[in-house]
Amino acid sequence: MLARVHSFTIWGIDGYPVEVEVDIASGLPGISVVGLPDQAVKESRDRLKPAVRNSGFEFPAHKIVVNLAPADLKKEGPYFDLPIALGILVASGKVKLNNLQDFSFVGELALDGSLRPVKGMLPIALKARQLNRKCLVVPVENAEEACLLTDLSVFPVSSLSECVDFLQGNKKIPAYKVDINELFSSVNRYDVDYSDVKGQSCAKRALEVAVSGGHNILMIGSPGAGKSMLACRLPTILPSLSLEEAIEITRIHSAAGLNQGKLVTTRPFRNPHHTVSDIALIGGGNIPGPGEVSLAHNGVLFLDELPEFHRNALEALRQPMENGQVTISRARGRMNFPARFLLVAAMNPCPCGWYGDQNHPCRCSLAQIIRYRQKISGPLLDRIDIHLEVTSLPPGLLLKERTEESSSEIRSRVERARKTQAERFKNEGIYFNAHMSSSQIKRYCLLDDQAQSLLAQAITRMNFSGRAYDKIRKVARTIADLDSSEIIQTHHISEAIQYRSLDKEIF
Repeated sequence: MLARVHSFTIWGIDGYPVEVEVDIASGLPGISVVGLPDQAVKESRDRLKPAVRNSGFEFPAHKIVVNLAPADLKKEGPYFDLPIALGILVASGKVKLNNLQDFSFVGELALDGSLRPVKGMLPIALKARQLNRKCLVVPVENAEEACLLTDLSVFPVSSLSECVDFLQGNKKIPAYKVDINELFSSVNRYDVDYSDVKGQSCAKRALEVAVSGGHNILMIGSPGAGKSMLACRLPTILPSLSLEEAIEITRIHSAAGLNQGKLVTTRPFRNPHHTVSDIALIGGGNIPGPGEVSLAHNGVLFLDELPEFHRNALEALRQPMENGQVTISRARGRMNFPARFLLVAAMNPCPCGWYGDQNHPCRCSLAQIIRYRQKISGPLLDRIDIHLEVTSLPPGLLLKERTEESSSEIRSRVERARKTQAERFKNEGIYFNAHMSSSQIKRYCLLDDQAQSLLAQAITRMNFSGRAYDKIRKVARTIADLDSSEIIQTHHISEAIQYRSLDKEIF
């Protein structure tokens, strides 16, 4: 007898429909799974028999063939345990389920017949809605994530036996519902705040400018200057997430198994170690998955000790920084991962970290300093708009009690500047000043006469390149937006120039 059950798997960050076909015929007892299953799918054969028996059903002593269609798509993970078990029960005649085709099923079975959660539930729910499959049966732990889409009926079950009782009508299970507004009440609730950071007003201002205009930033300073402390608080001044952004972020984190079945309601902050490989940073693998740049989508990617990262990994950042996405090509096709993030990098001025510090002597030779700085390629550095020198605070300031500006106050100014840019670029296909093309820079970065004269003098005296010239104008445009000024004025240009003054001195 043949049974067909609807299910799903994950390919990249997208759900993909799979039809589970189960055929039971005479022959030597055993289970054969075909359709390009990976090892986790193959091992389901050993889980199914005790799970079915411990759920109170008789396992058929016949030859069982399970086909996962389409046969040319690699299947991975334990998504098919529940649909295969239901298919076996129906195909063997042990259970009659007339409404089986009205539902889709995913879930991993434990040996006692209970259901365990699987990753990637939100991409699966999105695909189910797209295919107009309105009823989805999932493990209890996955129910909240699956029902973020209000037009989808999600039925949580805790075990195989409970699922069978529900399908037979012996047990009523209402469709799971969540209050999206309640979930969003935790938005922007962070454990850290910029009011915790004493002093560093110049660094805070530079970070405010970077966030407002979408400008990548590099912080250079001695150990203990506060670079990491400043960076980890950056998400607290980013604008609040919209529902569309939250679902997009949750979709990526769900495919990677990082969201624990919950809606992601705060901006991501990813801080990979400098030993990270280029695949872990960008994404990929035999079955491609999202990397750190995609997990930082709509948030912050912080690279501490930038020169210590592998050069291949740093060079791989150039495409997502330019295009806002990662394209991974495999023999079976191409896959795109969103990767629109704000890059925040930090480094020491030299290998020992004390070059230019007034309180500690530098032990590095000139050759060592040059070699250390040359680890960062010119093309990567060209994609970083702001270079910020972070200096250590004097001990007296650390001991002094003072009131610092909170993250919410800074965020209000950031949101106002971003609203100005959204209105400016509503028909341009971009969102931030940092993404302006040369023609857009000419159109929107208008300088008054004094500002134009100051910029010309700076270019001549500091030997700025043409690329630096454009970046100064874009950063000045953001500073003017924070000042609610249509025209870029002298003090806007002056501040923008100081964020590029390290070009000649350091690099």
